Amino acid sequence: MHVTYLAHDLDDPAIWRRVEMLRRGGADVRVAGFRRGQGPLPGPATVLGRTANGRMVQRVRAIGAAWPGIARAVPPQDGPEVVLARNLEMLALGARLVRARKGRARLVYELLDIHGMMLGQGAVARTLRRVEAALMRRAELVVLSSPAFAARYLGPHGQPEVPALLVENKPFARPQAARPDAPAPGGLEGGGPLVIGWFGMLRCRWSLGVLDQLTRATPGRFRVVLRGRPALDVMEDFHAVIDANPDLSFLGPYAWPGDLPDIYGGVDVAWLIDRYQAGQNSDWLLPNRLYEGCLNGAVPVVLDGTEVARRTAAWGCGVTVAAPDPEAVAAALSALDPAGLARRRAAVSAIPRAALEMDDAECRRLTAAICGTGAVPLAEAASPAIPALAR
Repeated sequence: MHVTYLAHDLDDPAIWRRVEMLRRGGADVRVAGFRRGQGPLPGPATVLGRTANGRMVQRVRAIGAAWPGIARAVPPQDGPEVVLARNLEMLALGARLVRARKGRARLVYELLDIHGMMLGQGAVARTLRRVEAALMRRAELVVLSSPAFAARYLGPHGQPEVPALLVENKPFARPQAARPDAPAPGGLEGGGPLVIGWFGMLRCRWSLGVLDQLTRATPGRFRVVLRGRPALDVMEDFHAVIDANPDLSFLGPYAWPGDLPDIYGGVDVAWLIDRYQAGQNSDWLLPNRLYEGCLNGAVPVVLDGTEVARRTAAWGCGVTVAAPDPEAVAAALSALDPAGLARRRAAVSAIPRAALEMDDAECRRLTAAICGTGAVPLAEAASPAIPALAR
């Protein structure tokens, strides 16, 4: 089966993880989309233009520019084809592409991130949801990374009832890799400070401020290590905050997945709180760092009432912060002692590997479901309304 993958940001590593997943599942994948970064891409792709983080109007203009020539830029493939469109702007191009194929292609919508402009009851939000609904009616499947996207967004806003598949943001299985069970070197269990790791896409100004305040209030008691890509359009003073606080360390980007055991193995707890879109997308996500951190022995720190907190509660692990305020963060983390951390670390180690990583069989089930050549599988842990790949 041929899959044409339309990507909103070719520089996002998550795009290429999905490409790898589909290829492991047996699909022939071609990639097209927009760029937001510089440098070489991980693989061949048709670049349709450039867009920018957070600039929806500019993204709409870029879609408009690509619209007339999309069928020429991405010609049809020989044989059955699936057009997999990631996020709303690519769904618009995907629907255009499928229409140009005159019924010889299947449209699938990946809804993995919901822009804040689509939420609320303002004129812009309602218009965007109407556009999304019209496009979704042309899709044969919607892929979600969290059950909350159906329960908190699609259902309440009356979007079309398209069959949905839950595919969580799990890393690929590494069968020969042993799961770490040792405490972090120099961390709380060894008599040092509580070492907090904040990794991945760093875009939450609230988190930066709270962690800065936490470490300044009790110097030497907590140490925060940051790795990944900071969103400098959201946190313009990111580097200034880090440089001014000796208990905050930004160590730059990391290689995925090879660096994961080392970066998570060097911290006591993994920071999973994200207030970038508080009360909305941030509360509904099941982020990559949940699976990556637990798979590599870090205890998750989560915010009560969020989807990720519900998941860690089901797994019986983690540190739950009662409310989104600095005092609650300080209370939850200050209450951790070496024995309590060791118990939580043991609970993390007890999570089945299948809940945290994706193997080749799961990749094949995903590809079959997207391509329409296999039944959409069910999983008992999913919402009753959302089929999911077996965990």
